[in-house]
Amino acid sequence: MNVLMISPGYPAEMPRFTEGLAAVGARVLGVGDQPREALPSVARRALSAYLKTSSLWDESAVVAEVGRWLGATVLDRIECLWEPGMLLAARLREALGVAGLDLEQTIPFRDKERMKQVLDAAGIRTPRHASAKTAGECREAAERIGFPLVVKPIAGAGSADTHRVDSGAELEAVLLSLRHVAEVSVEEYVEGEEHTFDTISAGGKILFHSVSWYRPKPIVGRSVEWISPQTVCLRDVDARELEPGRDMGRKVLRALGFESGFTHMEWFRTPSGEAVFGEIAARPPGARSVDLMNYASDIDTFRGWAEAVCCGTLSVPVTRRFNSAVIFKRAQGSGRIVRIEGMERLRAEFGDWIVSADLLPLGAPRRDWKQTLLSDGSVVVRHPDLARTLEMADRVGTDLQLYAR
Repeated sequence: MNVLMISPGYPAEMPRFTEGLAAVGARVLGVGDQPREALPSVARRALSAYLKTSSLWDESAVVAEVGRWLGATVLDRIECLWEPGMLLAARLREALGVAGLDLEQTIPFRDKERMKQVLDAAGIRTPRHASAKTAGECREAAERIGFPLVVKPIAGAGSADTHRVDSGAELEAVLLSLRHVAEVSVEEYVEGEEHTFDTISAGGKILFHSVSWYRPKPIVGRSVEWISPQTVCLRDVDARELEPGRDMGRKVLRALGFESGFTHMEWFRTPSGEAVFGEIAARPPGARSVDLMNYASDIDTFRGWAEAVCCGTLSVPVTRRFNSAVIFKRAQGSGRIVRIEGMERLRAEFGDWIVSADLLPLGAPRRDWKQTLLSDGSVVVRHPDLARTLEMADRVGTDLQLYAR
């Protein structure tokens, strides 16, 4: 198969997905705005050809440039797993006559208000919501929905620029901080635990699913600096208490007409056990969540996704052996990393249950914790028992410390 991969070298997980395509026998053609020599070596090795564009965001120009570059080459798939490039992928599919999500199908995955309108029509429980382009529209939406509420970009990814708002005064402060955002979604704040429902599908059939648990909810973890946010990939994905979210996830995919590829859905489990939709993207989760799925079952979901979209199958058996958790660490202080404490003690105590530790080295500048969930590094632990997994994750959160000066 000839598969066009948009942005094969960025973000960090994309080279692994590009490699997965080549591993299942696809001829991978890359399009991106990086020079080929600047691509990670994993991506370079997997590519059969590469087109560097001056910009990925002039969609009409890219469509024309790709058409000239391909010449008589016929594409079987066009893939983009980076959220900002999804509309470009849809336009390329329409222009080149390639199967997959077209523009009309893609828009609800990018426009949070349109997304919820489609799901409302399908009878799926979503938070009360409205879109707003002006401060006045935000105030009107807040009055209708009531506090507490959430304000976030209508086409955002992750929890960047996402705010909980508890009063009119807080809303005014948030409006000032969001002046760079053209349109926002104003939504009911849902109390409860926040989970994911992540899937790999082919031909409208779910071939693999995973459920993760955010500790704490991202809106909290991204707003309090001392917190070490966790994502926990659950071993018992078929637990009874998760059934409402799994059922809702399947209904969401049907309502949005999703056929083949990776999806990442977030949902809330309220204290009463009700499932409330959060949002969904037609891409894998970021922030090392795909690694967590691999650690939980000792599989390669990068290649599994490629097999699903290219061959319509997932041949690797999935045996869920572990819970896995990633803990993101934020250094104390500012400047450069000068000291790391606690890692040796944790390794001595937990041994091989720590499967990855990727911390900034001494001398590296501290990252802006408000701009990246990855923060100043991460540690991954796993264990068959959930309680033990959570205990280890919490110990990493408290006992491992990075210091900057």
